[in-house]
Amino acid sequence: MKQKMSHRRQGSIDLLETFGVVNENGSEISSMPPVKFGDEDDKVFYCIRAPEHTFETYRYLLKVSDACNWSCEQQGTIPQSTRIRIVDFILHHTCIESEGVSEYLPDLMKKNVFETHFCLHEKREQKDLKQSWARWSACFKGQPITNVRNYLGEKVALYFLWLGWYTFLLIPASVIGLIVFLYGVAFYNTSPLIKEVCQSKVIMCPLCDKTCRVWELSDTCMYAKVSLLFDNEGTVAFAMFMAVWATVFLEFWKRHRSSYVCAWKVFDWCEEEEELILEIVNNARCELKIHRHSYLRSTIVLVLVTLMLLIIIGLTHVLVVCRVIATVLLAENSPWKVITENSQTVAVMLGAVLHYITITVMTRVNCTVAMKLSEIENKHSHAAIERSFTVKMFIFQFFTMFSSLIYTAFFLGRINGHPGGYVRISGIWRLEECHPSGCLTDLFIQMSVIMVLKQTFNNIFEYSGPWFSRWLKRKKTNKFRRRCFKCYKKECMNAKEGSELCENCKLEEMHRNYSLIKTDRFSLFNEFLEMVIQFSFTTIFVAAFPLAPLLALLNNIIEIRLDAIKMVSLERRLVPTKANDIGVWTDVLEVIGVLAVIANGLVIGISSDFIPRLVYQYFYGPCASSSATGIACMAGYINNTLSIANISDERVRDDFTSVQMVTYSGINVTHCSYRDYRSNEDFSLTNQFWVILAARLVFIILFEHVVVTFKCVASWFVPASPLDVRNERLYDKLSRLKEELRAQRAHQDTLTKLNENGNAKRTSKQKKANKLNSM
Repeated sequence: MKQKMSHRRQGSIDLLETFGVVNENGSEISSMPPVKFGDEDDKVFYCIRAPEHTFETYRYLLKVSDACNWSCEQQGTIPQSTRIRIVDFILHHTCIESEGVSEYLPDLMKKNVFETHFCLHEKREQKDLKQSWARWSACFKGQPITNVRNYLGEKVALYFLWLGWYTFLLIPASVIGLIVFLYGVAFYNTSPLIKEVCQSKVIMCPLCDKTCRVWELSDTCMYAKVSLLFDNEGTVAFAMFMAVWATVFLEFWKRHRSSYVCAWKVFDWCEEEEELILEIVNNARCELKIHRHSYLRSTIVLVLVTLMLLIIIGLTHVLVVCRVIATVLLAENSPWKVITENSQTVAVMLGAVLHYITITVMTRVNCTVAMKLSEIENKHSHAAIERSFTVKMFIFQFFTMFSSLIYTAFFLGRINGHPGGYVRISGIWRLEECHPSGCLTDLFIQMSVIMVLKQTFNNIFEYSGPWFSRWLKRKKTNKFRRRCFKCYKKECMNAKEGSELCENCKLEEMHRNYSLIKTDRFSLFNEFLEMVIQFSFTTIFVAAFPLAPLLALLNNIIEIRLDAIKMVSLERRLVPTKANDIGVWTDVLEVIGVLAVIANGLVIGISSDFIPRLVYQYFYGPCASSSATGIACMAGYINNTLSIANISDERVRDDFTSVQMVTYSGINVTHCSYRDYRSNEDFSLTNQFWVILAARLVFIILFEHVVVTFKCVASWFVPASPLDVRNERLYDKLSRLKEELRAQRAHQDTLTKLNENGNAKRTSKQKKANKLNSM
């Protein structure tokens, strides 16, 4: 713990006396000597330790508790990670009374009495983890999860265990996604749909006002080829596979987790009981913090959460408006012809970049708001506060990241109107249409930009930021470090276990840890949130981006080592935290699995051309009334999806000027086509539109019911715990019950012998007394 010397130092001494670190008569545990950092104030390091009886009390309470008695700490020496957790709990739950006000360590830190607090890295264990795990050359090696657990606690170990399992199961998903993509690559050149687009002479209506002219459908030949790479029959099967994969991943994760937590003896561990035990260890006369619920607080939180979601959705509308205006400005004012002709595509890409910037900014805002709302709820324990914060933060981040994608997937191009009846913002700017090659292309562009940017920049800043900050701190404080005269630095680095370093070496070790990046209880939360959001991208809209699992796999191979290097080498040591699961994140992942079924069914049923192609093939195409089969069944599909707007119609003339109806080759046209199923006379929806709509709804219902059935079967088929884990737990319980029974019987035997000895003595005395009386 590091204290800043100031007029508030007396308050810090009071708190340290409460811990038993310093007192008027001196103490076995003393503070390190002060050291001056250049022009800064003097700073003092205090080493906080707890007496051995504190840990013995913890171990005894752990043994007699209802749920925590299987923890390995009940036997043998209490590990260092548990000792750190106990001391940290006492540190944060011990207060001093100052003028009738209770002040805790966070309060004193806000008042600048203490600057920071941290637990020290242990050099030997740190070095071992660096060599076997926390280095780039170990990217394709297994993780020493048990060693990570011993050093950083169960919670961190379970995070890396989950991340490793998630990365491992991404391999089959990535392979199948790549096969689906290559399937599109292999057949798009021979597709009659591509040929029809590339050879078409159809003139399409202008995509914007004033400057945009009519254009030929064949201009989108390349875009049509790209669209078919991820909008084909394989995409449907892959979407179904990924929805089931999410369930299989979770069920096998539960099995994988149970094997480790059983080996760690924390399978039945209860977080609530653990906090009660720590409360008693800290204060034997502590009072129970009872559960409370306030409908008023819940109502306030619900209203504020709703308001926050409305603000986030409002930002989505702002992004839509920005894309619409950008499309117009690029088409009218850009000096480059390539941008003018592809203004819509450029606007979509700019919108994706702007969306990424919005995500970056709103992440900080969401974190602050979620924490304030969790404080309003006034939960009774830190675990309850963390769960509440996690749920709120995920909801905010989910809407921040997916609101724009939801609009693109399900609303873009469906609410923009038609020639002679376009929907306009403020009566000026036309709402954007789908990409000329299809609505799914816009979703693909946005997802690819966001995933690539987010993962690339996050990894760069996640590593370079802490590395540069550590380098800067060390450079600043290097010249003020004291040189060790009592022992060689090599001896300090390789000190034997149990040996004591000299004061200067201790001070240098504290400087080294102090120069590392600060950590807090949200450090691990941020890593979880990043990976769960990636899991959402990988599963929810995978129908539009089959390569998402491959990108996630490549990122996670780096992410595992990046997080390991950060936690072991670049950041201060996290306070080891006990856990037997990843907590509320399991529920979040299950919700994402359900959303994946719904979203992918809607994407294929609404955004994709899969259903319209099926309807055309069996009801309106060449094969509808004949026995023809094969490729020719789709002949004429593209023209069938187009409707015609005649320039002779007064409503159309209001939307398009005469200049816009002249092709780039100088040909005047009297009509143009647009993607929709409408009458050429009065723009009313045709019967084919309603048939396709009915088919879309039927497909969505069937898709979701079939996939949900598979998910339920997979969930039932895969047991949550392996048989050896169940048998081992039963064996442990049986052994413990027998041991308790033996101890009880031994105690009863002892009491019986004592009673028999006492009775024998009393009988002997009685006989002697009787003998004397008879004499």
